[in-house]
Amino acid sequence: MRQGLVRWAALGLVLGSTVLAGMAQVPPANSPTSASAIPQNALVQPADVAKMLQSGGKTVIFQVGSHLMFSQAHIPGAEYAGPDSQAVGLDLLASKVAALPKNALIVIYCGCCPWNRCPNMGPAYQRLLALGFTNVKAMYVASNFGDDWVGKGYPVEKGD
Repeated sequence: MRQGLVRWAALGLVLGSTVLAGMAQVPPANSPTSASAIPQNALVQPADVAKMLQSGGKTVIFQVGSHLMFSQAHIPGAEYAGPDSQAVGLDLLASKVAALPKNALIVIYCGCCPWNRCPNMGPAYQRLLALGFTNVKAMYVASNFGDDWVGKGYPVEKGD
């Protein structure tokens, strides 16, 4: 009996630490690296990004989520610069923007999951600000890229 309890306790510790490790990947809503911490005046709606594309203006767009998601479908002309919940993604983003003027209009988006659970947007936004960029916009993807961009009929590209 005692041996069974020890096994269950050990299993609980393993499962508990696995759950905690998984939770650590999504910053709390009040964290400066949470997508929810991005100020409202920095948010742009998908419809507005689609209009930017149609106008042909100088907008640099970066997808800051997973590479698999980018290769399946992304905004035309967007560059892959993620996953920004990881140091390798943040370094990639920094290298992609290195030659841009600090006042360039930069739009970042992810769409891996609902906005309040996205682990990539907050860190990407904060990194760009830390690098001195002054015109950074974050595309607000309420649910996911499939529903909020592809499903609404906005243009997509596939592949790298």
